[in-house]
Amino acid sequence: MANFNAIFSVGNSLAQYLQNAYPPDLAKSFPCQFKLVSSTDIASEETTALDQVVSIFLHRVTTNENFRTVRVLQDTPNKQPVVFLDLHYLLTYWGSSAQAEQTILGWTMQQLQSSLILDSSILSADGGWDKTESVQLVVADLTLEDVLRIWDALGPKYRLSIAYIARVVRIDRAVTPPGPVVATRFTFQQPGAVE
Repeated sequence: MANFNAIFSVGNSLAQYLQNAYPPDLAKSFPCQFKLVSSTDIASEETTALDQVVSIFLHRVTTNENFRTVRVLQDTPNKQPVVFLDLHYLLTYWGSSAQAEQTILGWTMQQLQSSLILDSSILSADGGWDKTESVQLVVADLTLEDVLRIWDALGPKYRLSIAYIARVVRIDRAVTPPGPVVATRFTFQQPGAVE
């Protein structure tokens, strides 16, 4: 039952989790930062700011196919509308060393495989998460054509990337109170009619 900040919260929490888990002995050989980035950061011609960085890039947001027809749930306060989302990420290493690229991405995949559930211990509070909520990470199997289309659209040349889907992100907590009543519905009856 998170709010609309949950989308940012998932990516930011993922970056923080990987940064905190990155082992010091590996960091000595291959210094690296894990950073949530925007499409502008990647599409920029000047990508030197991303040197020795694993970027976490949200390239697509979709409605979860299993909950596509759900609009309102009974357990939501004031019958707020509910949205169930899947967040599609590309994790990309930016650097010039093949050894660093492959080692760091290998460690990243191993680390995420050991913790495929992002729960309240990992998810940041700014998303308004309930204590019982969690988000599942699944490796996405993108075709070569899909990957090349993404990189063609972004601008810079292709970089080795791994794709993940974070699902199911449930957004239903109202951030603003409902507005005042602006209309009332009346029913009219014919004079002399008996109910």
